[in-house]
Amino acid sequence: MPLNTARIHDVPDDPMLAIDYCFEQGWTDGLPVVPPIVDRVDEMLLYEGRPAETVIASHSVTGFECTIYAAAVNAVMAGCKPEYLPVVVAAMEAMNEPDFNFHGSTASTGGSSPLLVVSGPMAEDLGMNSDANLFGPGNRANATIGRTIRLILMNVFRMIPGISDKSTQGNPGKYSLCIAERDRGNPWPLLVEEQSYPLGVSSVTVFAGGGFCNVENHGANTPEQVLDTLADTMANYGCLTLGQSAVVLAPEHSRIMSEAGWNRAEVREYLFIHAYRQVIDLKSVGKFRQKDYDRQHSDGGTSPLIKRDQLHRGLTPEDILLVVGGGDAGGHSCFIPSWSRGRASLMQTKPIGVCIDCN
Repeated sequence: MPLNTARIHDVPDDPMLAIDYCFEQGWTDGLPVVPPIVDRVDEMLLYEGRPAETVIASHSVTGFECTIYAAAVNAVMAGCKPEYLPVVVAAMEAMNEPDFNFHGSTASTGGSSPLLVVSGPMAEDLGMNSDANLFGPGNRANATIGRTIRLILMNVFRMIPGISDKSTQGNPGKYSLCIAERDRGNPWPLLVEEQSYPLGVSSVTVFAGGGFCNVENHGANTPEQVLDTLADTMANYGCLTLGQSAVVLAPEHSRIMSEAGWNRAEVREYLFIHAYRQVIDLKSVGKFRQKDYDRQHSDGGTSPLIKRDQLHRGLTPEDILLVVGGGDAGGHSCFIPSWSRGRASLMQTKPIGVCIDCN
């Protein structure tokens, strides 16, 4: 691969000085990064079959483009192992889909953080965490893959906090928000199977999420009790919009569903039906836009489950990304709302390491 020497920086051969240099260039997220020496980047690129200059994402407003090479450089800085690169590339390609609204979700005051959900055998191959402390620290793959996305947003697309990233209060997920779907003990087919990818393929789903909402219910022993708790959280005044949702069910809660014979579709449908507020109540707190209501009842957005004078979370049950994840013990599931007041960003999915356009 011909190397563009214009992007090679001459830095003293001292690890600490190299780290400081990265800080001085503004290449970090506030934490130290691994200096992206040429050998590390070249090793990373071995896990991509396409030319290094292949563009995998572009920014509609600024015109900036992310190549596989740029993704590899930022993956090195984030601390990724080379074998993590295909997940990063697939995630960026998913975010590049127009319906994801790449610019809006990264520049908004809403504090959006891209949530990555990896489903399929690659999660285990890479040693990703789908178990206890799922959203917490301690797993290299989860932490560094998610961190790479943030570094790319800052270093390639120049979405700089306080300048082009206008988030009002931010979101700790902006450092890293990447999880794997749990396979062990999962009562339902994996998400990648629902997405109809071939056997053996893994996928990454990206969702422009807002703040993390822990949903605790240790006393529930029926699906309705668990899901009523979740639906109430999804419909709280602070979160309710027509946007999509991510719900990660703890194994303890998913077992309650499976023991009662509920499948994923039935859980999503129940949540959708019950996650709503009366329009009159939304008006009382100033959180109602007539155009949102009109869209619900237009031919393009009507669901048979939507009743008049109710504003539901999303337009259909399929607007809920539902996966199982977390440790065996504990009645702690979570809900992550969409970042926008409406439907300005829709979740996207791509297969990992599969070139759709190669044939």
